[in-house]
Amino acid sequence: MIQIDPDSPVPKYKQIVSSVVEAIKKGELQRDQQLPSINEMAEEHYLARDTVEKAYNELKDRGIIMSVRGKGYFVQAPASNKVRVLLVMNKLSAYKKIVYYAFLKALGNDVTVDVYIHHYNALLFKEILEANRGKYNYYVVMPHFYEGTDKVNVRELLEGIPKNELVLLDRDLADLSGEYLAIYQDFEKDIFRALESADDLLAKYRELVLVFPSDGQYPIEIVRGFRHYCINYQKDFRIEENAYEENISTGTAYVVVEETDLAELIKKVRQSGLELGQHVGIVSFNDTTLKEVLADGITVMTTDFETMGRTAAALLLDGKRIKVKNPFMLIRRKSL
Repeated sequence: MIQIDPDSPVPKYKQIVSSVVEAIKKGELQRDQQLPSINEMAEEHYLARDTVEKAYNELKDRGIIMSVRGKGYFVQAPASNKVRVLLVMNKLSAYKKIVYYAFLKALGNDVTVDVYIHHYNALLFKEILEANRGKYNYYVVMPHFYEGTDKVNVRELLEGIPKNELVLLDRDLADLSGEYLAIYQDFEKDIFRALESADDLLAKYRELVLVFPSDGQYPIEIVRGFRHYCINYQKDFRIEENAYEENISTGTAYVVVEETDLAELIKKVRQSGLELGQHVGIVSFNDTTLKEVLADGITVMTTDFETMGRTAAALLLDGKRIKVKNPFMLIRRKSL
């Protein structure tokens, strides 16, 4: 009934918790049935007494078992049939909201989703994970971090989650071991191929400029994909942190990541008297309704955020442990 794998990276107390919950779901443990004592469990599975006590305390905190003074531990309530999902996002932007709502809708009413935001901070992510270990059926993580990685080994934290419970969303980690579910963007290849598909439009521009913030909130693979395209297709290029110091001149096309830089460039183009899409080009990263309806019509390169959420939900419910690259596309509009 209680399964302990000494070679598993999952903490042994967590394995006890999972085994008890699973035994209740299968009917192997019934309400009011007594569990082995802490000493009995420790001796049977060659565990430290503190390990068993930690597992029983977590089960008590979750209302699954109760302790009766002088008698021992008893099953208090059946494990809920409702699947519980912990979703840990890097931020709650307009794009991430699309992923969230698509994910939620596709999961349906039999699944409970709790959302935390780690704000790119590995230390905060560690706190979130440690406070919620053993409390969920699935842990869905967006692994984008730029703070605290010198103090926290993110891969080690993720290795501690059973692979059948782990889902990586938006980005994969190539050196993470085992088989787990991942719906990801391949930022470097996606950017290269999107620019390549716009080669006919970019032909009229002598220089390409990537406006890429240096605060670490965006994958560096975007820069690599941009540079790879420019070198491969012999384009003059440069990379700038923001658009505020730009002097707009004809024959330049901009690839913009931040919407504040997009707004600044549009304003500068209008003030210059040059025509957007003819003298100056703009390609924005990630699509929004506003970019579509702007009078100029902003060309975008974007992943399909709604598909990302739906795919993650469908494969999670099917128990799949595969890696799926999310669709990425260039949407042509007047700005290029």
